[in-house]
Amino acid sequence: MIKLWNKAWHFSKTALDIPQDLPVDWEVVNLPHTWNGKDGQDGGNDYHRGTCYYTKKLRKEDISAEKLVYLEFQAANSSADVYVNGRHAGHHDGGYSTWRVNITDLLADENLIVVAVNNAPNARVYPQEADFTFYGGLYRNVSVITVTESHFDLDYYGGPGVEVTPVVNGSDAEVDVQVFLTGALPSQQIIYRVKAADQIVSEQITAADTTRVKFTISKAHLWNGRKDPFLYALEVRLVENGKELDRRDVKFGCRSFKVDPEKGFFLNGESYPLRGVNRHQDRPEIGNALLPEHQNEDMDLICEMGATTIRLAHYQHDQYFLDLCDERGMIVWAEIPYIACHMVGGKDNTLSQMRELVIQNYNHPSIMFWGLSNEITILGADDEDMVENHRILNDMVHEMDPTRLTTLAVIKDCSIDKEYVHITDVVSYNLYLGWYVGETYENGIFMDEFHEKFPNKPIGLSEYGCEAAGNWHTSTPGKGDYTEDYQAYYHEELIKQLFVRPYIWATHVWNMFDFGSDARAEGGKEGINHKGLVSFDRKYKKDAFYAYKAWLTDEPFVHICGKRYVDRVEEVTRVTVYSNQPEVELFADGKSLGKQNSDVHFFYFDVPLSGETSLVAKAGKCEDESLIRKVDVFNEDYRMKQLKEVGDIINWFELTAPDGYFSINDKVGDIASNPQGALIIQEIRNIAAGAQTGDGSENSQASSAPQMDAKMQEMVNRLTVRRVFAGRIPKEKMLELNTALNKIKKTDK
Repeated sequence: MIKLWNKAWHFSKTALDIPQDLPVDWEVVNLPHTWNGKDGQDGGNDYHRGTCYYTKKLRKEDISAEKLVYLEFQAANSSADVYVNGRHAGHHDGGYSTWRVNITDLLADENLIVVAVNNAPNARVYPQEADFTFYGGLYRNVSVITVTESHFDLDYYGGPGVEVTPVVNGSDAEVDVQVFLTGALPSQQIIYRVKAADQIVSEQITAADTTRVKFTISKAHLWNGRKDPFLYALEVRLVENGKELDRRDVKFGCRSFKVDPEKGFFLNGESYPLRGVNRHQDRPEIGNALLPEHQNEDMDLICEMGATTIRLAHYQHDQYFLDLCDERGMIVWAEIPYIACHMVGGKDNTLSQMRELVIQNYNHPSIMFWGLSNEITILGADDEDMVENHRILNDMVHEMDPTRLTTLAVIKDCSIDKEYVHITDVVSYNLYLGWYVGETYENGIFMDEFHEKFPNKPIGLSEYGCEAAGNWHTSTPGKGDYTEDYQAYYHEELIKQLFVRPYIWATHVWNMFDFGSDARAEGGKEGINHKGLVSFDRKYKKDAFYAYKAWLTDEPFVHICGKRYVDRVEEVTRVTVYSNQPEVELFADGKSLGKQNSDVHFFYFDVPLSGETSLVAKAGKCEDESLIRKVDVFNEDYRMKQLKEVGDIINWFELTAPDGYFSINDKVGDIASNPQGALIIQEIRNIAAGAQTGDGSENSQASSAPQMDAKMQEMVNRLTVRRVFAGRIPKEKMLELNTALNKIKKTDK
């Protein structure tokens, strides 16, 4: 019997030790709960990380009479210890998976349960370095489970005790079912029953010592992604003399898939392009402590956009959401939080988290890829311990689950020739060309270069995106301005490059939703990564959302971009319209500005401005409206505001960048290739290193600025001066150096 146990826990983040009785002065909270819902999203990277305590009383008379009692935690971030009446009952490392503790032998008639949860930094448990907040707490359900001595295994890595492996064979499906039992007796039986809707498809009864059976489903109804995510239901019952002792209900889907290095992803023998998003799970003020309605809303938005795949970054997500992925037909990449920095002391934790991920999620038909790590080579790809860790993980996953593929998310600066890149079955790169570094057109070039050199290795794009941080707008969008307009332009360009390359096995936008990252101070608001296609609170769909909807959905719609950009200073303004229809007509105050046809779903109209202008876009039977207004002075509400908390943030509109001349928005390498520019780059490095700046003479260049190895220098050369040095040099000095760069022609060598 499973009893949800979420109500009325007593909580403290100031207590120094486990209590001996129920503290009456602690805060009373309901689960799911996190202590970082606010301080983990307000910036400063100073959110509370340490040990906090949850406690609650459990009376034996309030639980069922089965002999064994377990506590089940669907997640506790990051490590946790359980105490029953002051005695230690269990420990778990890893903040995103289910785990259980057998507390039977520690129980009295009345019991004080204490859970000490710790999200403090350490060198053992992943993640430790990443661009998201590590919310502490019991942020998913807690349950009390009571079972007889004979039951489905509850002690093996938090798994369900049943593994279902369907293999499609022609029009049929061979279904292998393996169960894991504890304390089974010869007098007991297992009853297996497969249902399609309410119809029994197959049934078997075996002795309890026969824990593996096979079914054949004739003319199997296939699980076919978004088109038809059909699920079968499996009932497995452990019985004795006709009495049910324990039971498992599992949904599964019959499907086949493959990745072709030339033609991409195939589902059930047909091409099925994987175009989708990454998803972080958190929300404003509640962090990761989501309710079912939050999970449902996320899935509805992802489906509305037309995605066919989700990368569940960068950790195991809630079983509730994975059930939604099964039911809605998403192709899923699931991964562990082995991220950013390899820790020698964390190897065992990568193995345990990966075992939990595979065992707990084995039955989900939506999952087709197991992710081993994300951007783990930030400090280099030649660490043999790191490479060996990946070999071990890859071999272990293949042994545990030979039916699915392994993958990696590789940071852009990792060479495509490194051994680590080629360990897994398929691989994807995190590219931000056109945002952090480079230009938008380079994304397609990178993919082509990889594919040309390694034509038999499937290559995908695991992250790409840029920030639209607030209601910032401009008619001349540019890289780094944080406007919704540049984000829309960026994704238009990426869509046109990526979606026409069939060899790319999957593309995943970073990110579907804005998310909490307390270390961030960008875009006019601290503590948030604003690369989402939808706002953090899920209330606003940014224009880029509709760019994907135009490419990926069939239900007719039309969308005018820039609805929040009403006041405009130019005489003629560009208005962009997205639609999945082939033709769009735009009307200004009832007058047609013409019809346009587009095979890329993006339509651009030049609109004369005079006073207020009412716009109506029509595509077939669909309409959308907006309003623009001619003003003489640019509306400052559209400019990103300087952060009060960070005095040296340089806003994009404060910079001068004359055509044909350098600025701090140019790459370090490009500036350094110019003799005059090289002097300024050296001066910048000297200031950043705290060295005394000379008068620009040869001797003054021999400063104490730290020297970089060739690999690091190559990476820095591809970054803009602003990206590398902003925050390390006073704002006033940075703007002064920008003025000096404005005097150097780019053509001068």
